[in-house]
Amino acid sequence: MSVYSILRVVRADLKVLLRQPAQSLHSSSQRLAADKTLLVKLRKSTGYSFINCKTALDKFSNNVKEAESWLHEQAQKEGWSKASKLQGRKTREGLIGLLLLGEQTAVMVEVNCETDFVARNVKFQQLVKEAALATLAHHQNKQASPASYTKSILGAEQLSQLRSVSDGSPLSDQVALAIGKLGENMALKRAVLVAVSPDCHIGSYVHGALPADDPSLAGTSFGKYAALVVCHGEAGTLPEIGRRLGQHVVGEAPSSLGSLEDQPCGDLETRLLAQSFLPDPSRTVGQYVQERGVRVLDFVRFECGEIVEPEQQT
Repeated sequence: MSVYSILRVVRADLKVLLRQPAQSLHSSSQRLAADKTLLVKLRKSTGYSFINCKTALDKFSNNVKEAESWLHEQAQKEGWSKASKLQGRKTREGLIGLLLLGEQTAVMVEVNCETDFVARNVKFQQLVKEAALATLAHHQNKQASPASYTKSILGAEQLSQLRSVSDGSPLSDQVALAIGKLGENMALKRAVLVAVSPDCHIGSYVHGALPADDPSLAGTSFGKYAALVVCHGEAGTLPEIGRRLGQHVVGEAPSSLGSLEDQPCGDLETRLLAQSFLPDPSRTVGQYVQERGVRVLDFVRFECGEIVEPEQQT
């Protein structure tokens, strides 16, 4: 074979060798792009870390459904483990969640965590909403049609036993799952549901309400203070009056309703109707509502982190 023929063979072999890595590199790039898309999708749908999502995808050959199921199982186990380890750590921060169903039904819940940073996390806020929805479902299952006025109070133990409306698991499992994701101790503290007849109105107010940017949080308000005020009067004026009364209850923290005959006793007054009305201190709350033909039947105030006496659960 001539030197020229040998060079032609060598040149042809080199072309083949050079072409093969290029094709392999192109295939690898496509595969990496596909893997990255699945990783981002799984990360967005579950909220778990990229490392954990990649581990799950590798384990189940990029089967997103199986990977997500496995991640939830692992998080549940890790959450209960972390919950046991973090049990003694104080949970003084958190949020009040307020959920309204029209003008005749309202739910308030308090869920606590260790830091304000976690309280502002969407995953924690979803837990608060889950607790509010579970409280609402519990009441609806318990009583088909409300009486003229119903107030149902749930303590921490009863609240933790309620079932999640999303998957039917106990709320205590939802808390463990959130602990596994966010790494802080958390606690369900209390909830109240108020339901009234159509001739009444529930005024509400949340102080320092956080913006609910995530669509999953729609319909629920979050803050550090919240109040519900049950009113009776002409329907047209009740929403604004109820809101202003809720604002007063949050700001002045009355401990009892009192009556219109009560005489004010200064700055230390704790009876709602005898207190100076916060938006207009020249008159009492009783005078304000009486002038507008409105009766205040009851109120509930939650302050995140406050120490509360055990109340009768219904």
